[in-house]
Amino acid sequence: MLTLLADYYAQASKWANDNQGVVSLAIFIVTIAFGWVSGIFSALRRKPKFRLSLIDGPTFCCTFPVGKEHADHEVHRTGITLYLVIANVGSAASSIENVSVGYHWHLHLFSRQWFRYSLGWFWLRNQAVALADFQAAIGGNIKVFPFLTQRGTLSPGKATTFLQTGQSTNGVVYFEQSDSWGGCFPSPRNGLVTIKVCVEDVFRRRHTAKFRIPFVSMEYARTYNPSFGTTLSELHGETLPIDTSI
Repeated sequence: MLTLLADYYAQASKWANDNQGVVSLAIFIVTIAFGWVSGIFSALRRKPKFRLSLIDGPTFCCTFPVGKEHADHEVHRTGITLYLVIANVGSAASSIENVSVGYHWHLHLFSRQWFRYSLGWFWLRNQAVALADFQAAIGGNIKVFPFLTQRGTLSPGKATTFLQTGQSTNGVVYFEQSDSWGGCFPSPRNGLVTIKVCVEDVFRRRHTAKFRIPFVSMEYARTYNPSFGTTLSELHGETLPIDTSI
C-alpha cells in the first residue's frame, strides 16, 4: 500500500514538474473563481436592517365620529401618530421609502371579517399630510416635534431618510383612515391598542415591529396638534361635529 502511494506521489510530482505552466494557470483560474464567488456571497450578505422603536410624545391612536351614517352605522375615522425612530443596524446603506401601520379590527369573535382583520392586520399604507406641527408645552417652552417624511411649518427641515450603517433618524408619521363604520377601528385593551409598523426601504425590503400605543380621546390628541383628525375633512370640505369623542 505504501509503495503504491509513493509511486503515485512520484508520478504526480513528475507531471507537475513537466507541466508547471498548466498547473500555474489552473491555480490562477481557481483563485480568481474563488475570489469571484466569495465576493458575490459577501455582497449578498451585505444588506440593510432597520430597527424600529417609538419615543414618548405624539405616539397614540384616536377614533372619532364624523357626523355621518352608513346603513344605520355611525361613520368614524381613525388617526394614528407615531414618533418613530429608525436605526440601520445592517451591513449596507439604504433609504426609507415608505412607512405604513397595521392594526386589528374591533370585532366580535367569528364575525364575517374576524379572521381577516381581527386575527390578521388591516393596513394604512399612505400617510396623511398633517395640517399643523405636533408640539407640546414643556415648562415655559414649546417643543416642536420633527416630521419624518414631510416638512413642518415651525420646523421646516426634513429628517434624514438615507441611513448609513450605524446611523439612525427619527420623526413623526401621521395617518388618517377614511370613512369607516362598525368595528373597523383599532381594538383597545386596557387603554392600549396593538399596532404593527412596516418600513419599506429602497430595495423593497420590509422591516417590521409590533408596539402597544395609547388609545386616546380627541381632546388629548389635540393637545399635541390642534388639527389632528382634520386632514380628510379639509380635503372634502366637511365640518366635524363639536363632540369628537367615541
